[in-house]
Amino acid sequence: MTGEELSFLIDSRMAAWATEIACLSQRRIYYGIEGIAQIFGCSVPTANRIKKSGVIDDAITQIDRQIVIDGNLALELAKKAGTIKIKDETKT
Repeated sequence: MTGEELSFLIDSRMAAWATEIACLSQRRIYYGIEGIAQIFGCSVPTANRIKKSGVIDDAITQIDRQIVIDGNLALELAKKAGTIKIKDETKT
């Protein structure tokens, strides 16, 4: 392998790695029913109803009693279902 080939391989791998890091840093993670309430800008009882409805089940990972929610995926699923009204989508 020549130095030029090695340089090309390193550069291409670094570009792919930078893309992976950017995707992970843009992911919003929330915890618990309070996290669902933050995502949708609603009260805790309403967040409980959203969780029980099953609309955002693919965005929820539950280990024992701990709930972890992928915020971006939850919003996408809610928009797709159209059954949940989102108050303010610009919140981060």
